[in-house]
Amino acid sequence: MDLRKLKKLIDLVEESGISELELTEDGEKVRISRNFTSNAPAQHYAPVHYAAQQAAPAPAVAAPAAEAAPVVEEGHAVKSPMVGTFYRAPSPDAKPFAEVGDTVAVGDTLCIVEAMKLLNEIESDKAGVVKKILVDNGQAIEYGEPLFIIG
Repeated sequence: MDLRKLKKLIDLVEESGISELELTEDGEKVRISRNFTSNAPAQHYAPVHYAAQQAAPAPAVAAPAAEAAPVVEEGHAVKSPMVGTFYRAPSPDAKPFAEVGDTVAVGDTLCIVEAMKLLNEIESDKAGVVKKILVDNGQAIEYGEPLFIIG
């Protein structure tokens, strides 16, 4: 594997906050992992680049944190239908689709998930009031990860 590409992967792990990345390409396998010194959960659940999402250990790290959020919050959890990057607005300078306290109807757009350079609008599957937004703008998200709590 090219040394420059390896350096970029190491930088990706450092910048994204993931604990481990495993990539297989052309028969070569690379695993980059780092140790966390705190007991705090990781801020990101998956690598930002789709090609790097084949890392098996990353979902195991994300699963306990993702399952803990709906237990703490009361209401309906709107979950991600795919792996990708979460965006609250259609563009960086635009108003977010939904804010805490907004009333939403079934079918209202709540956010966008970018997956493989495609922008997918995520719609509310329940009518109610947005009680909490569980992920940050630009954060990498997993399939089934709770994004919003609607009450």
